[in-house]
Amino acid sequence: MLQIITEINDILNGFIWGVPAITCIIGVGLYLAIRTGCLQIRKFGYAMKCTLGRIFEKSTAKDGALTPFQAVCTALAATVGTGNIAGVAGAIAIGGPGAVFWMWVSALLGMGTKFAEVTLAVRFRERNTKGDYVGGPMYYIKNGLSRKWIWLAYLYAFFGVCAVFGTGNATQVNTITSAVDTALINFGLLAAGNTGICDLIIGIVICIVVALILIGGVKRIGTVSEKLVPVMALLYVVLGIGLIAMRFQQLPAVFGTIFRGAFQPQAVTGGIVGSFFVSMQKGVSRGIFSNEAGLGTGSIAHACADTQKPVKQGMFGIFEVFVDTIVICTMTALIILLSGVDIPYGQAAGAELTISGFTAVYGNWVSIFTAIAMCCFAFSTIIGWGLYGVRCAEFLFGSKILLPFNIAYALVSIVGATTDLGLIWGISDTFNGFMTVPNLIAIFLLTPKLLQLVKEYFSNEK
Repeated sequence: MLQIITEINDILNGFIWGVPAITCIIGVGLYLAIRTGCLQIRKFGYAMKCTLGRIFEKSTAKDGALTPFQAVCTALAATVGTGNIAGVAGAIAIGGPGAVFWMWVSALLGMGTKFAEVTLAVRFRERNTKGDYVGGPMYYIKNGLSRKWIWLAYLYAFFGVCAVFGTGNATQVNTITSAVDTALINFGLLAAGNTGICDLIIGIVICIVVALILIGGVKRIGTVSEKLVPVMALLYVVLGIGLIAMRFQQLPAVFGTIFRGAFQPQAVTGGIVGSFFVSMQKGVSRGIFSNEAGLGTGSIAHACADTQKPVKQGMFGIFEVFVDTIVICTMTALIILLSGVDIPYGQAAGAELTISGFTAVYGNWVSIFTAIAMCCFAFSTIIGWGLYGVRCAEFLFGSKILLPFNIAYALVSIVGATTDLGLIWGISDTFNGFMTVPNLIAIFLLTPKLLQLVKEYFSNEK
């Protein structure tokens, strides 16, 4: 039975993340870029002013809302995760160094898509029975389009609930246990074949902490996110910059490899990765998986922001993709390519390739720091996706589902810590792909309203 499920999922996954989905994601990104006059490039300086300039402002939000910075931290908590570490490594191994170039291309288009998602989410959000702001793709479909499209909103919410337990929780907890086990084994504190009890304890602890945070509501999620995200990003970036500085002389050659590999993969990988399309596909799909532009999930967090200016909050969407893909994913790629580790071209690879890059330069002692970084990245994703799951479940079943859903979501942590998750990861990845379909249809149909919001906002700014 498991074999049959796996085969069916592989077919669906290959389709949804293959040519049709990537074509739609790039197509909508190009469409938005043309209709908005490449707003993400044209207004990039303004976006940085609106985001970086507000990070250090002291502000409080009304009841049932987050500050704009808490909203972007919650969204970044979900996007800046293991995809930045494991996803980039996998893209390079299968698609070659050129996949990094296509990751950048997807990010440039993704900035525009994310801007649209966030702007529309704030514009068409509602307040629930508890008085909290609720929004996201299902709400801008419901409130922005005519009633004949309401089925798209329910479809999106259903796919979101199906994806959240695997993508947002089980696989992330599994990453945490793997990172902790590796660090303890490297320091001789744990035997390689005796990790079961340790993993169970980790799962129980994470379950309790996640439950306490999620049951505390959106304000507690925002408070945890705004403290955790800057710390974890800073730790990873400092280690990455140190490695780049130590191998600075090789930097021009590595960038040359990336650009050459984008159009001639076989010239860089020795013929093992010989397909131009494979390089492009892996770069685009991993970029999308990391920054979630096109999935619409990040807009669920941004909809909670205490702001009455949808377009200004949309600027945080541009900033979010920039930080996630252009900064952190590029950092991961440079860590791997500058370290000189053997890359298993044509084979699956994950976080272990990134960790090998660190240890090859710094030594085995750095594994403890990479373990901490991995744990922070994964845990932040659990919290962020917990909010996404709650909002999708609430849209489908009402506010009565909130407590049972939060408890069930927390309990999945124990499963993730103690189980082989190969199939769960694959199924979750497939549902992520399915989420893009109703979301991209809605963005395409709502583009005229988006353009009107942009025009009105910048007219008032002038």
